[in-house]
Amino acid sequence: MVSPKVAVVTGSNKGIGFAIVKGLCEKYDGEVYLTARSVQRGQAAVDVLKKLGYKPLFHQLDITDQNSVDAFKEYLKQKHGGIDLLVNNAAIAFREDSKESFGTQAKETIRVNYFATLKVCEALFPLLRQNARVVNISSMMGHLSRIPSETLRDKLKNNNLTIAELSQLMEKFVKDSEAGKNIEEGWGSSAYAVSKVGVSALTFAQQRLFDSETPNRNVAVNAVHPGYVDTDMTNHRGILTPEQGARAPLFLSLEATFKGKYVWNDTTVVDWIKPLP
Repeated sequence: MVSPKVAVVTGSNKGIGFAIVKGLCEKYDGEVYLTARSVQRGQAAVDVLKKLGYKPLFHQLDITDQNSVDAFKEYLKQKHGGIDLLVNNAAIAFREDSKESFGTQAKETIRVNYFATLKVCEALFPLLRQNARVVNISSMMGHLSRIPSETLRDKLKNNNLTIAELSQLMEKFVKDSEAGKNIEEGWGSSAYAVSKVGVSALTFAQQRLFDSETPNRNVAVNAVHPGYVDTDMTNHRGILTPEQGARAPLFLSLEATFKGKYVWNDTTVVDWIKPLP
């Protein structure tokens, strides 16, 4: 008996993540997991979808908590034996009027958006089955051009950049920011942008590793800019609905055949290295 396919969407009790789960429930031939830090909020989101006639599954997942990540991994391993789709959606963004110092914002944003996403990948990648897909939710702020320094851009776009080296660069950004040197060192003034550039660069490094593994599972990893969406993350200033923001992530989850690409919200592939028009 063939096991049913399994999809996991992190941070999916609201916003784009919720819309992705809804879209997968409509079109994905398999089980779909909605995950959230809060059991209460997660179950409430599942209940909303069930009232619409869908059948998502729920599991608690705090991507910043290693115990939570490990517990979810073990659950998936025992329950399903593997997974076929991972959408890394969970992320944070500080408000423009935040009273926290930039150093504090940088540390927390990188901790969640980059290192916690990496933590989930390290835990769940061994469970990815043949022909599995990974979708990393990046941003237009995750384009390489968001990094002012040419030296830093050269390091980030290096085709031989390892994940360990990328992590060291993210750690350097945090240290530079805590020292008040983020502008001087060429990082710019947006912690969110650096975190999402990190997610984009991580995507390409991950694809290189999957391409080189033996036996090859034919795993596809892509990064996507979902658009400027009306969510809590954008303080509801976005011009797109969450359903519109879910369009490109769903395309990568269900239809796309390419690997290691940076994809715009209209589902077109954008060159991550060349300046945006």
